[in-house]
Amino acid sequence: MPLPKAELHLHIEGTLEPELAFELAARNGVALPYADTEALREAYRFEDLQSFLNLYYELMAVLRTERDFEDLANAYLARAAAQGVRHAEIFFDPQAHLARGVGMGTVVEGLWRALGDSAARHGVSTRLILCFLRDESAESALETLDAAKPYLDRITGVGLDSAEVGHPPVKFREVYEAAAALGLRRVAHAGEEGPPEYITEALDVLGIERVDHGLRCMEDPALVERLVRERIPLTLCPLSNVRLRTVDVLADHPLPAMLDAGLLCTVNSDDPAYFGGYAGDNFDAVRSELGLDEERLRELARNSFLASFLEDDEELRARYLAEVDAHRF
Repeated sequence: MPLPKAELHLHIEGTLEPELAFELAARNGVALPYADTEALREAYRFEDLQSFLNLYYELMAVLRTERDFEDLANAYLARAAAQGVRHAEIFFDPQAHLARGVGMGTVVEGLWRALGDSAARHGVSTRLILCFLRDESAESALETLDAAKPYLDRITGVGLDSAEVGHPPVKFREVYEAAAALGLRRVAHAGEEGPPEYITEALDVLGIERVDHGLRCMEDPALVERLVRERIPLTLCPLSNVRLRTVDVLADHPLPAMLDAGLLCTVNSDDPAYFGGYAGDNFDAVRSELGLDEERLRELARNSFLASFLEDDEELRARYLAEVDAHRF
């Protein structure tokens, strides 16, 4: 049995495997510019974040109907469950769909067809987090939040993703204030390709409760001290960092130093179809490449549940933590 864990940094659009992409393309009459799944898989070689994003948005063209989003989410949940994921807080990018004429309702209702019975079907509890694209305008983010209002009973929080450099958190102050007023939890990508200052700004200006990525915090000792003191979780994505060249090789990843510094780190898969591994694969990779022992792995698993937005069900959180403590490697 794999180690029980929560996944807190997962873009549902980034779970689109080549086989499903071709299946949905055929279903919806969408022509993909790749001869077959192998040719598409070859395209999953990236120089940086932007080269990945270009393909990521291109392939979204196959997602058209509620059934498509349901199939996408169920495929992820089945894979995640097999790798020990017991709770998943799932990002989605509505602006990328709205721009293609796919409505908010289609996306949320489709995802919810899978998430709504995920605990019964897959043994995975879920939360849904709406992400704003930081390379779109602040006005677009506000319009997106407004479009989501009929669905807030199914949306736990908001996040901020896409191209980081040149799009500081302060750009989204207004939409985060509006989200807070609606009672939504707040997270944001910061300190992946952007500087440590973006992490500080996301904390101070956006009021985020969790930092997505955040590995560049290690360049600022005062920021590290603050993150430790305030117990702000970081959702690290090791295989993603290597695939996007944020870290040259996994053996150079700062995760061990971050844990030694007392940071509340978690390990996640980000966009697993594109980056070569789901949550359990990331745990296996840091175990083999970084030499993390069983207690460190258990710490990462405990952290994932402690950092989860489970305040509405502390009994469930306690049950998950007990599963981690009882796990035998």
